[in-house]
Amino acid sequence: MEDNKLLIIAGPTATGKTKLALKLAKQYQGELISADSRQVYQGMDIGTGKDLDKFSTFNLEFSTGDLKIGYYKIDGTKLWLLDIVNPDYIFNVADYQKCGQVVLADIQKRGKLPIVVGGTGFYIKSLTGEIETIGIKPNWELRNNLQKDSIEELQEKLKKINWSKWQTMNQSDRQNPRRLIRAIEVSRTPILKSKLKKMEKINTLYLGLTCPFPYLYKKIDQRVEQRLNEGIENEIKKLLDLGYTWKNSAIGTTLAYFQWQDFFEKRKNKEEIIQRWKYDEHLYSRRQMTWFKKTFSQVRGEWFDISQKNWLEKVEKRFDCWYSDGSAKED
Repeated sequence: MEDNKLLIIAGPTATGKTKLALKLAKQYQGELISADSRQVYQGMDIGTGKDLDKFSTFNLEFSTGDLKIGYYKIDGTKLWLLDIVNPDYIFNVADYQKCGQVVLADIQKRGKLPIVVGGTGFYIKSLTGEIETIGIKPNWELRNNLQKDSIEELQEKLKKINWSKWQTMNQSDRQNPRRLIRAIEVSRTPILKSKLKKMEKINTLYLGLTCPFPYLYKKIDQRVEQRLNEGIENEIKKLLDLGYTWKNSAIGTTLAYFQWQDFFEKRKNKEEIIQRWKYDEHLYSRRQMTWFKKTFSQVRGEWFDISQKNWLEKVEKRFDCWYSDGSAKED
């Protein structure tokens, strides 16, 4: 490529992001970087939708501490940032940024097109260098003191020390004590601009896949049924047999996994679990859309409705225009 380019394909679950990314990667010598906060866990394959065939092998390229950075190949295309850690590792956005920047630099160095694909918006934002607070470590003494305060007291403290931050928070965040405490913590910590890990300027195209919710819910429900057929129940049993528990690992907090706790502990039947799983997936897709709509409006991202017959043709036309001449947006 003549200049540094980065393609980001985002949107809610079950919209076919990876399929589109693989198609474009095949045509334009691209490599995929997963931006999924749950696909980083080894052994959690079916529920997180890794969609790898049984012959896929992990190719380790880099390693830093407990973080194993490598790729799988899907029909000849490299897919990075799956299976980075064990399920009992507390993986966070700073870990993802560290891994993602290593992979991004490697792909660019080899003259390939990096394609970030996934539904974890915060991870995508961290990789593009837009989050300045990642390097700010927890202040446990401050947190312990603030945990004694009421919601109203936390709100007043944040207003006094960082009114602009308060103004940018939505109503849900303003009622969330954990997010209020973090906002206060960050606001009290000096940010050294010289130490921030920011990417050099990259020509970035944001493509979002969307559709009306009734259409999306049907796709989600079909995917849930598919994962049931693929053996999600047996996958969870295997993880439990390995010693991972609902309290000490990611299965206790991950969609498609934590719903099953009541089944394995004989409090609910399978039909109830499946119904709750589908409902939670629907709810998650709505949260994703809310997040991405706000973010895409800030970066001039473009949306494509997958329920329309000609959506793929529009995507390919837009992508080709950007790839060939680097334009930020068609007139």
